[in-house]
Amino acid sequence: MIYTIGAMTDAMPSLPDLSSLTPQQLLEALLPPEELAAQVRRALAEDLGAAGDVTGEAMIDASRTATAVVRLRKDGIACGAAVAAEVLRQAAPGSMLSAHAADGERLEAGRVFLSVQGPLRGILAAERTLLNYVGRLSGIATLTARYVDRARGTKAAICDTRKTTPGMRMLEKWAVRCGGGTNHRIGLFDAMLVKDNHVAGLAPRAMAEAVARAAASARAAHPLRFVEVECDTLDQVREILALPAGTVDMVLLDNMMPDAIVAAVAARDASAPRVLLEASGGIGLEDVASYAATGVDRISIGALTHSASCLDVGLDIEPGA
Repeated sequence: MIYTIGAMTDAMPSLPDLSSLTPQQLLEALLPPEELAAQVRRALAEDLGAAGDVTGEAMIDASRTATAVVRLRKDGIACGAAVAAEVLRQAAPGSMLSAHAADGERLEAGRVFLSVQGPLRGILAAERTLLNYVGRLSGIATLTARYVDRARGTKAAICDTRKTTPGMRMLEKWAVRCGGGTNHRIGLFDAMLVKDNHVAGLAPRAMAEAVARAAASARAAHPLRFVEVECDTLDQVREILALPAGTVDMVLLDNMMPDAIVAAVAARDASAPRVLLEASGGIGLEDVASYAATGVDRISIGALTHSASCLDVGLDIEPGA
């Protein structure tokens, strides 16, 4: 794929069903071009300040051009080509970026992910911001893929959470998709998730009644992607499943052990087969397979974004520059 660093395209007019989108379409839906541009502008400003790259300007002739390559230094899932293109559009106008792998593709260490031709000063000014984005996003995609691999062979989808870096949520959720994961709600605005603090002190039946009233009110006021309820006990699960069909779309099984989740799956299958069940609560790589084997539909993992390490990536100027 060739990225010509030119003018921005118009933003998508609305947010469609996220699950139906390709990763590239998802990025444009979550972070329209003008918003991505604004985010990149802030990131570059952190590095360049008011003076710009004082070292590059002193060392590199303004007319000099070069070719640079971005390589993954460890095996992983490549992610961030589209963001790298925006970094270069702003910091190295007139350059051309080539992606030698798609966002979401597995690459072995040493493989070239991106190459760029253009003004050397601009490439060097863009270097660290570009690598920060690609390293962070590739790290999230790589960790997500590890979880997805552990759940393979089951129906359990691996989902992200709202435990994201402030200001980076849309990109981090996009990286989860590139790693094979599934996006949960994007924020507080697009879905209803009743958590324990919303129903603190209510007995299971009273909790279910409160949820039913609130869900009807929320659905009337907003175009919700789904209504979900967090349950800590099987008694709560049974009361929620007993609500009329269509009241609740999902039940989140919080901090339940696999044997309790098996019981919840059996209760769901018997009384409300269309309701999805989601396991959550500190589920790590070492035990995600056992949770996936319970028959649960989704497993939400905060670690995908709050604990992912940056993947080691580097930018090298090709000889002869």
